[in-house]
Amino acid sequence: MSDQIYHAPMVRRAAPNFRVIAMIVASAMLMENVDATVLATALPTMARDFGVDAPAMSIALTSYLLSLAIFIPASGRVADSFGSRTVFRSAIAVFVVGSILCAFAPTLTFLVLARLLQGIGGAMMMPVGRLVLMRSVDRKDMVSAMSWLLVPALIGPIVGPPLGGFIVTYLDWRWIFYINVPIGIIGMIFVSIYIDEVKGKAAGPFDTIGFILSGISLGSMLFGFELSSHEGQGSFSIFLIAIGLLFGIAYLRHARRHPAPIMDFSLMKVPSFGTSVIAGSLTRITQGAQPFLLPLLFQIGFGLSAAAAGQIVISTALGALFMKPLAKAVFRRFGFRRSLIINGILGTIGYGLCAAFRPDWPMPLIFIALVLSAFFMSFQFTAYNTIAYDEISQERMSSATSFYTTFQQLMLSLGICIGALALHASMAFNDVETPKLGDFSAAFIVVAIISISATIWNLRFSPTAGEEISGYRVKHKKGAAARG
Repeated sequence: MSDQIYHAPMVRRAAPNFRVIAMIVASAMLMENVDATVLATALPTMARDFGVDAPAMSIALTSYLLSLAIFIPASGRVADSFGSRTVFRSAIAVFVVGSILCAFAPTLTFLVLARLLQGIGGAMMMPVGRLVLMRSVDRKDMVSAMSWLLVPALIGPIVGPPLGGFIVTYLDWRWIFYINVPIGIIGMIFVSIYIDEVKGKAAGPFDTIGFILSGISLGSMLFGFELSSHEGQGSFSIFLIAIGLLFGIAYLRHARRHPAPIMDFSLMKVPSFGTSVIAGSLTRITQGAQPFLLPLLFQIGFGLSAAAAGQIVISTALGALFMKPLAKAVFRRFGFRRSLIINGILGTIGYGLCAAFRPDWPMPLIFIALVLSAFFMSFQFTAYNTIAYDEISQERMSSATSFYTTFQQLMLSLGICIGALALHASMAFNDVETPKLGDFSAAFIVVAIISISATIWNLRFSPTAGEEISGYRVKHKKGAAARG
């Protein structure tokens, strides 16, 4: 069948296919998220093979972040120009080719170049995958589809480290990249079969200057946040963050004058989108800190092995999976606003409970607490990711997905930064060189306070926000009619 190009109003695939489409997109994102976190575990082994010091291997991580920072903002415009199916399929192909080159890398320099290429594919996969879902799924199925889409973002950072440890221990580190090849090929086949080609309408000329300014700004900030968790890199990370903020200000001044800026901040004026970005960002800072703090707590604070710590942290993946079948029913019963307020408080309590963990706690109790914490947070991100697009028109959907994904990535990186800063600040206050249990408690309390502050913004959602998506208003009206 020949490709068909649709313009708004959109023609969407039949609703029964939404689970297939959501799983295709989620699988691509899971491949990307696991790849990024697995690699961190393998860096010492890779350093020995390349004949370099282990700290030098951090460039393999930062080079990927550089590609993400540069190309995520441009992803929506590229999808509008060439079609969301073509770009999504090509992004998977680029990611797979980059993975193959990483697996064959004979030197660190070659690996860095391959990671840059892999990052281009990853930068397009995240927002364009979300865009594919937005354009392919009926509004009534959006909550269920988003529940599937959210799972990779939550379980990737958790499953990655123990998987990396297994591969490094029992296989060659190059298998970290080989496993992406069959997943990517299957993904491209399913994209070709199930996903329609959709192009958007260009709003103006490509924002080349904005592309450069945003790339430098986001790249510098992401690097700065990442380096802040590395010992001895504090001054350089502050310098990078300052450069990022400076170029960010320059970009904002430029964006006000450009007819089609690469990142459209006017989207923040859309009530549901702007509120979701701010509230979701505050919560994602905490979500970014948790995968950083928990393994350290269990290994340094509890004295567990890396393997044992990894087994406990897998509990958060289970919590995310348990949430999936319940989200739609909860939104239909309570609506988005009430669900976000109540669930946000419960999720924050779960985060805060981590501050009370001690080695004499029964491990099953800690495991259950982490499952519940992940359950509530998975629910919360499903809500934010869905309600954000409630009032976004099809013409602005590509800009919205790239904008939202950019902030999502930035806030997760900032979460690592804040978690590391809180931990080091407590260590400095207590005058210790190795973090104690009290230092971890202080760090968890700091990120929990940030998470609870999102409640202020959750209260700003309209009581009827997302009623078409959730079915909340429809049920209410039917009940009123029955009473009449």
